[in-house]
Amino acid sequence: MNITVKSLRSVRCLSSRQGGAMNVFDRSMKRKQKQWASSLLDSDKYDYLRDEAGSRVADRVYDVSRTFPLALDVGCGKSHVAEHLSKEIVERLFLTDISDSSLRNRRKCEIPGHCVLADEEFLPFKENTFDLVLSSMRYRTIYQVLKPDGVFIGAMVGGETLYELRCSLQLAELEREGGFAPHISPYTAVTDLGNLLGRAGFNMLTVDIDEVQVNYPGMLEVMSDLQGMGESNCAWTRKSLLHRDTILAAAAIYKEMYGNEDGSVPATFQILYMIGWKPHESQAKPAKRGSANVSFANLSKISKLQTVHQKTNEKP
Repeated sequence: MNITVKSLRSVRCLSSRQGGAMNVFDRSMKRKQKQWASSLLDSDKYDYLRDEAGSRVADRVYDVSRTFPLALDVGCGKSHVAEHLSKEIVERLFLTDISDSSLRNRRKCEIPGHCVLADEEFLPFKENTFDLVLSSMRYRTIYQVLKPDGVFIGAMVGGETLYELRCSLQLAELEREGGFAPHISPYTAVTDLGNLLGRAGFNMLTVDIDEVQVNYPGMLEVMSDLQGMGESNCAWTRKSLLHRDTILAAAAIYKEMYGNEDGSVPATFQILYMIGWKPHESQAKPAKRGSANVSFANLSKISKLQTVHQKTNEKP
């Protein structure tokens, strides 16, 4: 297995609308999946994606150039982010997870920590508690527990994730059963992420996109690793049964359409990284409309004046 990472682009988001949320996932099923996955004796071997994302989220924490007296890591009991942080940056950390076995198997880190068994959608903390929240889950509950001028830094899988597997299963099911149902959890499109964060109340938003491609021996190994990660489909609309001949047909389609020359097959994971701030009066605000004293039409003239000024200074 090998992993390739491509940094695609950074997007500045300006939305600030508020709104409701949809209940897409079966939280009870997700708890069972994570509990089973974290109880595996070799569960660490399925952490490669979370390790990659965790290190990159930690990099963004260091980029903020601020010390956080109290931080919260939501939905990642194994502390994939915290292990990359120092106590000089984060003084105290709370870890929450829906799975108690994930919390028991958390990795060591130098930050003093406290573990709380809780559903990420119903955080048991008072409003305005944390200076920093790290998460890949719900935004509204995170917004509530952040202090004003607190920052949320998170990562989640994007809408283009596992498109190879999704397409192969749909084609096979259409061929063998005359129709198809969703077998992969729905993911958030990058075009929607800014609006979702804005509706939750965050401002000064930034979204970055990485594309991680992992090569596997075959499609069955892709599905096995997803199960080992605790990331099998848990949408309410999921179809529980997938026939054996449909799986074999999908594996053949997968290899035919996407297979590598060495016989392996790629699986693409789109990772969305996001940063959002809880509003505070001290934060920079956009200038009022019409208050600019320089026209865009004059930008070329300004560039020419700078060039002339530089040449003048270079003369002996």
